[in-house]
Amino acid sequence: MRSSTHRAKLMVIFGTRPEAIKMAPVIAALRQRPHAFEVTVVVTAQHRDMLDQVLEYFGLVPEYDLDAMTPRQSFTRLTTRVLCRLEEILARERPQMVMVHGDTLTTFLAALAAFYQRIPVAHVEAGLRTGNKYAPYPEEMMRRLVACVAELNFCPTVVARANLLAEGVREEAIFVTGNTAIDAVLATARRDYQFRDRRVRQLLETGKRLILAEVHRRENFGPPLRRICRAFRLVVERAPDVSMLLSVHRNPEVMEAVAEMGQHPRITLTEPLSYPEWVNLMARAYLILSDSGGVQEEAPALGTPVLVLREVTERPEALVAGTVALVGTDTESIVAAAVRLLEDPESRRRMASAPNPYGDGRAAQRIADALEYHFGFRPRPPEPFRAPQLRSR
Repeated sequence: MRSSTHRAKLMVIFGTRPEAIKMAPVIAALRQRPHAFEVTVVVTAQHRDMLDQVLEYFGLVPEYDLDAMTPRQSFTRLTTRVLCRLEEILARERPQMVMVHGDTLTTFLAALAAFYQRIPVAHVEAGLRTGNKYAPYPEEMMRRLVACVAELNFCPTVVARANLLAEGVREEAIFVTGNTAIDAVLATARRDYQFRDRRVRQLLETGKRLILAEVHRRENFGPPLRRICRAFRLVVERAPDVSMLLSVHRNPEVMEAVAEMGQHPRITLTEPLSYPEWVNLMARAYLILSDSGGVQEEAPALGTPVLVLREVTERPEALVAGTVALVGTDTESIVAAAVRLLEDPESRRRMASAPNPYGDGRAAQRIADALEYHFGFRPRPPEPFRAPQLRSR
């Protein structure tokens, strides 16, 4: 075993709200093991305001903040700016491993910057695939490219593990851990939660069934997004006993499409809610309409069905388990699927009670165990997380 006087120096790099949510439990688990790890946190602030909400909630204070966000920034400009800054930080700190999460541009750039300096990369939430490099765009390729350089891969499910094995990743470099999103959700959802947002409290006090809606994927920008927004309005019009809260992403493309939808007295528009408000609202919703990847993982832990507003998903486990349904971006298809769940309580109950395929709240601990093993502090961890009713493709 390795001497406890020689800690492994890890650098965790992320830039968006979803990354921060899913890496916060990992950072906490690593910092609970000071005998093994020294942790430095770097944020690119690819999403500034939405990231800051989560940093404050989880009490994360980055050692480095690149503050890279600019209005309507292009991928090219963000790429060059972030790569140059990360080069300086990595050269100064010389970590033994860089940890990244998921599929954002920050994720890929951090992995690339580490590769350029021959620093090993550990990829959390590795192995998700759709097989279509433009859906989700650009996330599918960001995640695939990171897999080309990752030294360690922490997969949320056995399906993700099978994807990596099929691409030639070494079996000993893969650990199945569950998804850290579930760690964060289970630590945040509370039956006695008191909502701070006045509009949320008013919606819940009406007694109407609540539909949560949000849409932000780049591949949905343009006509698909306008079709989705029309569907939101039609669903509410056809179900007089429901109200809808629509979380409006700050991207101008999203705001313009929502504005075209027009106002409705039972549709409440909000800016993205804080993480604890959103999680506890998901737990109280009757149904969620979303194109988010994270919501497909989080909602099953809370027993709330999700209709996924995308043509493909890199999270097929939820489809197999029955916790979500893939309905695409066609207006009438979305409306028909939503109305069916609103009018058929048994169909809704089956989705709500299906087993959660993504975790048991211990993914971050499994990742920390695997890193201790990798750096010689402990024997190889025991059997991996295996969700019920899942088979690899």
